[in-house]
Amino acid sequence: MVQVTKIGKALIFLLVEYFFSKLFPLQSMAPRPLRLTYQRPPPRFLFIILLIIIPVSMVGIFTYGQKISYFFRPLWDNPPPPFKRLSHYYAENVSMDHLCRLHGWSVRSEPRQVYDAIIFSNELDILEIRWRELHSLVTKFVILESNTTFTGIPKPLFFASNQTRFAFAEGKIVHDVFSGRIAAHGSCEDPFALESKQRAAMNGLLRLAGISSGDILIMSDTDEIPSSHTVKLLQWCDGIPPVMHLEFRHYMYSFEFPVDYSSWRATAHVFHPRTLYRHSRQTDLILSDAGWHCSFCFRHIQEFVFKMTAYSHADRVKRRDFLDHSRIQNLICQGDDLFDMLPEEYTFQELFKKMGPIPSSCSAVHLPAYLIENADNYRFLLPGGCLRSPE
Repeated sequence: MVQVTKIGKALIFLLVEYFFSKLFPLQSMAPRPLRLTYQRPPPRFLFIILLIIIPVSMVGIFTYGQKISYFFRPLWDNPPPPFKRLSHYYAENVSMDHLCRLHGWSVRSEPRQVYDAIIFSNELDILEIRWRELHSLVTKFVILESNTTFTGIPKPLFFASNQTRFAFAEGKIVHDVFSGRIAAHGSCEDPFALESKQRAAMNGLLRLAGISSGDILIMSDTDEIPSSHTVKLLQWCDGIPPVMHLEFRHYMYSFEFPVDYSSWRATAHVFHPRTLYRHSRQTDLILSDAGWHCSFCFRHIQEFVFKMTAYSHADRVKRRDFLDHSRIQNLICQGDDLFDMLPEEYTFQELFKKMGPIPSSCSAVHLPAYLIENADNYRFLLPGGCLRSPE
């Protein structure tokens, strides 16, 4: 075996020597003494190396530029200012008077009216879980959907064509359609600009719904669900901040894959005539552990494909095979990233900690009550239910 290895190495050496003799022919074939001194590589050799390295580097940057950028984000980007976290107290069978006092507030003699306002796309299952969770507390469910996606693609009016499913909330629903703009073929319109216009249209719909000064207004996406006890706290306590963000536990694909407590965009407002509907940072205050944010929590694979091409980050679909059904199914069950991206973190410590698949959890405790009561129908959102149907 040792003899064979030596012969193999000798053959490789001879082949390499032959290759270089063809590339860089010597002026004389006479044998020369072996020198150990450094010799400058021939210009032709350097040219060939550059000819290889430059195109490979260009292809690598083009293919993995986003990954490279995200990996070095701790070097080129600064984190936003930290939130001031408000402690959140809750336990079953504890009086509202006591809970308000624990937060440094006082209990009201009567509850405020609550308006829950969302921009809707296609998240029918999550919408039902959300509205069932909040139905007994909310005065009006204000929902605005568009006939186009944020990327300018025509889409069905999913809510309008499924209203019978939400008959339990009839009388509380204020629904309208935002007339979107279909993007011209090959155009590069900013999806965030289209999203901003739709959110601005929500201001008029809220006034049409009858909101008044002093009412509670919840601004969030459909999949950002405040817990009922959080809304009840805001409804019954005096002295709450006029604006505060709501911290939600973030889940991916289902409640089997908890990510962290990084979801902060949802807000609760004591409504004022100058209040404007937004989905960005509005204050430094955030109420801890106020609900759930379940991203890409769909029943069917085709719903994943729709959102991947429809929402404001559709540019993350770098290749056509990203939309392959079998690929998406595998990534859901692995808890891995649909867009093959690195975590968006500001420190290398957090970046390395969150790299790779999301660890699965067997816990289904402290989730929306309607989800647990109807577990058979929502098995795909619970531990062990990662398999999805195509349509």
